[in-house]
Amino acid sequence: MALRTNPTERQRRLGAELRRLREQAGLTLNEAGALIDMGRVHLTHIEGGRTAISTERLRRLCESYGCTSSTYVEALVTLSEDKGKGWWSAHKGKLTPSALDLAELESKANELHSYESLFIPGLFQTEDYTASIFHADDEANTLDRIETAVGFRMQRQTVLSGESPPEIHAVIHEAALHMRFGGQTVMRKQLLRLIELADLPHVSIQVLPFSAGGVSTLSTPFFILTSHGGALETVLIETPAQSLYLHDGDSVAKYRRQFGRLRSAALPAVDTQVTPVTHDSRDSLGLIQYVLYTL
Repeated sequence: MALRTNPTERQRRLGAELRRLREQAGLTLNEAGALIDMGRVHLTHIEGGRTAISTERLRRLCESYGCTSSTYVEALVTLSEDKGKGWWSAHKGKLTPSALDLAELESKANELHSYESLFIPGLFQTEDYTASIFHADDEANTLDRIETAVGFRMQRQTVLSGESPPEIHAVIHEAALHMRFGGQTVMRKQLLRLIELADLPHVSIQVLPFSAGGVSTLSTPFFILTSHGGALETVLIETPAQSLYLHDGDSVAKYRRQFGRLRSAALPAVDTQVTPVTHDSRDSLGLIQYVLYTL
């Protein structure tokens, strides 16, 4: 079987987890390979996500590595057996591999935690708001590319209304509410869309005000995706140069702490059941409505 030249995030993740387990067990590639009648080079390719591993061998490796969590082992089996096919497959070759990886990750997620400083999170964006962003993007420089990118982002939002949607918690910096992508009308519809989505039982939206203390207003946006019943966590950091997927324990713990600080510093979540006259303190809904009135 030919080696994969461009493994997906799911394939890379499986390999990285197996490498981590092997190193924790204190085994070399030669020693670990011997446990499943496999050569060092073959196991190297598996750990690099460049080739597959059978379920039987995967389970034997996990047992030999001393992995006792059945939930975690089953998560790895799922990563291994999953074909990675979904609605996003139709966009292969049209969009970046990282974009396809994100859609696949979201489709498997149990929880999503997002922090954005200048944009409304992609899963909450209206079509016009998204289009205005891509029209200003040097990479999406043709109408066909813009249409494809916008359609893809809109299709990603089907995760909000699926049969078992993930729990979504977003912290959005106040600056994002004031950025007028697409102009006044587009922004008004976008802010109203935020309020509408906050009514969903699995969606929580908080605004981090300019006045918040104790957190950096320049903190890099990030996305934490939890899947497979909480057994696997991934941090996505998107930069102009590339998208970084982190899943080592230290990185995940760092960004979970950061999200906790942002969440604590943000205003109470949008709650449309609380009428304005009963508000006895500032909250996210009140701030969004204030920005709406000043547009």
